[in-house]
Amino acid sequence: MIEAIDTSIGTLVKGLQARGALDNTMILFLSDNGANAESGPDGRFDGESPGGPNSNLYLGMNWAALGSTPFRRFKHFTHEGGIAAPLIVHWPRGIAANRRDTLVTLPAHLIDVMPTVLDATGAAYPREYRGTAIQPMEGVSLRPALAGRAVARPQPLFWEHEGNRAVRSGNWKLVSTYPNEWELYDMAADRVERNNLAPSRPDVVNALAAEWDAWAKRANVDPWNGARRLPWGDDARPGVPPTK
Repeated sequence: MIEAIDTSIGTLVKGLQARGALDNTMILFLSDNGANAESGPDGRFDGESPGGPNSNLYLGMNWAALGSTPFRRFKHFTHEGGIAAPLIVHWPRGIAANRRDTLVTLPAHLIDVMPTVLDATGAAYPREYRGTAIQPMEGVSLRPALAGRAVARPQPLFWEHEGNRAVRSGNWKLVSTYPNEWELYDMAADRVERNNLAPSRPDVVNALAAEWDAWAKRANVDPWNGARRLPWGDDARPGVPPTK
């Protein structure tokens, strides 16, 4: 998969170069979720050597732990090991030379891609489609960050996946694995989410939890009534033991 992506991006870049459009094309390259811990601690491998066109490979919990290091959890979860991913932006004409090769630690989200593209192109986000109202965009433009300026975000970032929830507001992160209680972390001091501050800061927990509830209602987040996703990737249902 890595080889296929690398080859495809090379083809895209060469095509833009041939048309003289590379310098004025914004390319955003980002990964998906965190490491895949499915198929038990040891994972699973079927078929030919790993990486071949007919191989079937699951990392499993052991290698996923390494892939997510130093963060906690994996794919399916909303701790950092499940949602933290890099974003690379390439846009020579839109990014000053002294800002290139710069690492920005600003938290962002997939919802920010649309506002960023609209900001760069000058296009307008539609209000309706065929007479039906369209919900406003959730994210904000990241163009200020490309120029080294602060990004004004009027509301926190929110996540929900298979009942796992999270809120990120400034340095605070509220996170929960379904169906457990909220945990609270100071991301400036504890990016690896080891020191749960929820017992000592119920005021922050209650405020962010209320914001998450309001967002879930507004954004049509369905209540999760399914299985509990275990750290090693199996489903846990009431009365049914996890697979070995």
